[in-house]
Amino acid sequence: MTRNTRAQWGAVAFFALASTWNYLDRSVLSAAGPSVRAEFHLSNEGFGWLVSAFSFAYALAAPLTGWLLDRLGLEAGIVWAVGCWSLAAAGCGWTRTVFQLGAARAALGAFESTGVPAAGKLNSIYLEPRNRALGAAMTQVGIGIGMVVAPLLVRSLPGWRSPFFVCATAGLIWIPLWMLVRRTVPPYQEVAPRPSGSKGRLAHPEKLLLLAVASILWMVGYTFWSNWTTLYLTQTYHLTPGQANGWAWIPPVASVCGGFAGGWISRMAIGRGLPPVQARVFAMLVSAVGCLVTVLAPSCPTPMLATAVASASYFFTLAGSVNLYTIPVDLWGGERAGTAISALVFAYGLLQTGISPLIGRMVDHYGYGPVCWMVALPPLLAWLLLRGLRENAVQTRPVL
Repeated sequence: MTRNTRAQWGAVAFFALASTWNYLDRSVLSAAGPSVRAEFHLSNEGFGWLVSAFSFAYALAAPLTGWLLDRLGLEAGIVWAVGCWSLAAAGCGWTRTVFQLGAARAALGAFESTGVPAAGKLNSIYLEPRNRALGAAMTQVGIGIGMVVAPLLVRSLPGWRSPFFVCATAGLIWIPLWMLVRRTVPPYQEVAPRPSGSKGRLAHPEKLLLLAVASILWMVGYTFWSNWTTLYLTQTYHLTPGQANGWAWIPPVASVCGGFAGGWISRMAIGRGLPPVQARVFAMLVSAVGCLVTVLAPSCPTPMLATAVASASYFFTLAGSVNLYTIPVDLWGGERAGTAISALVFAYGLLQTGISPLIGRMVDHYGYGPVCWMVALPPLLAWLLLRGLRENAVQTRPVL
């Protein structure tokens, strides 16, 4: 590994901290779910609608933020986004009514929709194609750290509002440090901001539609475990919020490992001659089969076993998702990565908007059993949808 390559991986690792603040902001509400429900007298369905306030804004803003990211370039786009979502996180901490909290979460969702497209664009700038799913896994490390820290932060700080101020401060400190990294680490290839006169439409829109639908199918499990783990453990095993959060940090750790496993599978497949897109779809097949473990969760007699099943489910969910979210870069290249990936982010936001209240209603009336089946099966449908996908042979070269 050359000195430049090590520095490029270092830049990817540092950028992953933006994903840490991104998911720490949103995961605090999940970890504080029991306290928020108690303060505002919310049912599970009502809590689901509060989650949807974030998701609906996230979905609506994603196409615009993805387009702006390509138009402004990575550095300017992500600096503005992190600054705005850090202020929105602080706003969550200042709220005093459920309506204020819903509005602050909506603002947070709108600005945080930049995060995933920015990470994909970063990977196209600093990593060669065979390593980009591993780069997505590095992003997942940042996400995983945020999801691990959230329940521990809520558990250790007074009140559920305090962690939001920690999130805001961390994001604002990150901005100048990232600007320094961007100016000192040489890229694998430079991806300039897209000219204002260039065409806005992507080639092969039918492939983008397939990927968006696959994102909806694949990310059901991600939505469930990232928003409902603490409530699942408190309600199923009659734990206190503190006890539940003592277990809830473990599945996100497993998800990080799953992200690297998924990146490794596709990297090995590419090394054996498969084209990048086909290698990533193969990794998604392996992951979809693994996701079937989720159906075991309702039969677990102890929170330890339930956490183990949740961890395995999260592991395979992320092993597939790092490949799914890398495919747009394979198909459309770094210049349009923000726009392409934002379509998947939009689809995920729509999924979470609709499914969070549905999960709450199902839990209120039928418990978590049917929800676990709803989590386990859709990834196989996503793989079936994508198995015939072929690349467009996007050519990229490093700037010499």
